Amino acid sequence: MTYLLIAALACERLTTVAVPHAVVTSAQSVAAGALAEFNTLPALCRVAATLTPSPDSDIKMELWLPAANWNGKFQEVGNGAFSGSIALPAMAAAVRRGYAAASTDTGHTGNTAGFALGHPEKVIDFGWRAVHETAVAS
Repeated sequence: MTYLLIAALACERLTTVAVPHAVVTSAQSVAAGALAEFNTLPALCRVAATLTPSPDSDIKMELWLPAANWNGKFQEVGNGAFSGSIALPAMAAAVRRGYAAASTDTGHTGNTAGFALGHPEKVIDFGWRAVHETAVAS
């Protein structure tokens, strides 16, 4: 078996890994250049998960793992203001440089603070916990 085939088999199995406060919703091997919006990416393992450190939490995250030539480092990338989205372009830039990269939507979608009204746990998720939980789950 080639290294990339072994890496692909290992990637698909990540859906069975038990991670506290997390459900791995998908893990798929992506061939080099296969993501249309990022066609210069190397082969990678794309993992998506939902994190629930509190009953009101609904934190989405992605982790991209280079299938080869990993530099041994991890980079979590962020987004600005109230942005509730995964920073795919920043993840792509990190993976191109050999990093394993992760990002989170900080527990909400959209770019306003409406998610916070009446949801103190979501404020904590946005303030720090989503970033922390994403790093731990990664």
